[in-house]
Amino acid sequence: MVHSAHGITQNLEDLLQSHVARTMLANSEFIIMLNQASTDRLELAKLLNISEQELSYITNVGSGQGLIKIGSSLIPFINEFPKNTKLYKLMNTKPNIK
Repeated sequence: MVHSAHGITQNLEDLLQSHVARTMLANSEFIIMLNQASTDRLELAKLLNISEQELSYITNVGSGQGLIKIGSSLIPFINEFPKNTKLYKLMNTKPNIK
């Protein structure tokens, strides 16, 4: 039997203080990381063995940029979604941007 858990958070600070949550993150096969606060980045680097160069992909980056962990691989990404589409207007999390 295969078990999977899903979660999403914008701030990892509280999550990283929990031993159970840290174990879940460390054993996750798939994680998408976007821009992270400096303290969160340091903890993630220790937990997931992220190099300083790889951390640059989640340090002061814009929307749609980050780092994906798949198994033991870390893959940087930039996802620039066209802003002049109806789909962007539906998915946009910044209501002041048209």
